[in-house]
Amino acid sequence: MKAPLSGAAPVPIPSRTQFVLEHLTHAILTGGLAPGTALVETELAARFGVSKTPVREALKTLAGRGLVVMSEYRGAAVRAVDADMARAVYDVRLLLEPEALRRTVRDGAALAAAHTALGRADEAEDSAERSLANRDFHRALYLPCGNPLLVRMLDDLRDQAALVSSFVWQTLPSWEREAEEHRLILAAAEGGEADRAGELLAAHIRGFVERAFPAGETVEGAETGDETTDTGERKASA
Repeated sequence: MKAPLSGAAPVPIPSRTQFVLEHLTHAILTGGLAPGTALVETELAARFGVSKTPVREALKTLAGRGLVVMSEYRGAAVRAVDADMARAVYDVRLLLEPEALRRTVRDGAALAAAHTALGRADEAEDSAERSLANRDFHRALYLPCGNPLLVRMLDDLRDQAALVSSFVWQTLPSWEREAEEHRLILAAAEGGEADRAGELLAAHIRGFVERAFPAGETVEGAETGDETTDTGERKASA
């Protein structure tokens, strides 16, 4: 962010924090900042043209969302994606998301936003943008479920799920299969088949993580959260 022009009102600190937060979130979820990359406050402050305070607050928020790990001695780093992390995230999704969708369908909620997200995924030029569209598709299914607490719990997981899918698709490009599953889920939901939609969604969530991280395999996709690197950025590609 450039300094305000002469005579312009200063940008409030919360706005600067939000600016840094949005850019870091996008960089992490699109592969611009690879898992394990060190996030140095002074470097990020210089990059965004802000003080260290909004950077520090943004990193704390990202740590709360599960996208960043913070160590007293090593500082902050982009969270690594490995089998244990992915299985934990998808296990909780499996417990909550199908039930949220069943409630959405039973309430007869409109699902136009899900169609929009499907279209974005079809038009995405790389795995990173496709992952963001995938995240929005799933949120469109559970957002109208009628339980704000359930929505918040799933929202807390969606960035981590997007991080996993973006990472996985770079080596296991299975998005065409997932896209077809999305269409079947949406068709069942719009047809008023609440239980069927929930079952399809459960199979979809379970199948993705089992294909990406088969049981018994412990191979990690990146350094662990305790090991950070000062390497450059990795761009996601389809």
